[in-house]
Amino acid sequence: MVRPAKQERGARAYERGLWAERLARWLLRAKLYRIVGERVKTRAGEVDIVARKGKTLVIVEVKARRSLDEAAEAVSPRQWGRLLRAAEILLAREPENTFLRFDVVQIVPGHFPRHLPDAWRP
Repeated sequence: MVRPAKQERGARAYERGLWAERLARWLLRAKLYRIVGERVKTRAGEVDIVARKGKTLVIVEVKARRSLDEAAEAVSPRQWGRLLRAAEILLAREPENTFLRFDVVQIVPGHFPRHLPDAWRP
């Protein structure tokens, strides 16, 4: 059976997203982050990567795009709101002295993955 073009593009985008998240986890591990969750689902939505570094819980959004400009513009205010709600749910499970940070990892063909620590603050 031949897939319709839209379904085929969706499958390729999904696979590209999985690859980008693997690459982002590799980069974070190289920077001595401990990955505590991948594609973590909450009532508020899904978080690409949840990591820890010291007492900081890091919510990481991974963006794979054709250019750095596209990757930088890819996280919308609506998405930040969803990530904040998801982070609040995850933070409720953590010890009281845990800090929270939002990072972005940009994946662009031909470039080393770009990690933007503290990319956004509520």
